[in-house]
Amino acid sequence: MYGWLFRHLPGPLWMRILLTVLLLAAVVVALFAWVFPAIAPYMPFNDGLVGAAAAPGHSGATGS
Repeated sequence: MYGWLFRHLPGPLWMRILLTVLLLAAVVVALFAWVFPAIAPYMPFNDGLVGAAAAPGHSGATGS
C-alpha cells in the first residue's frame, strides 16, 4: 500500500518524501482531532476504577 502511494505521488524524490510526511501528519492530526475523541467514551481505560472488586473497607493488601 505504501509503495503504491509513493509511486503515485508526483514530482522528484524529495517532493514525494515531503508529501508523504505531510500526508502522514494530516492523518495523525485527523486521528487526534476527531477519531480518538469520538471513540474515547467507549474505551474501557476511561473508567478510572482501580480495585473495584475489593470489599468496602478492605485495603486490598495481603499479609499479616
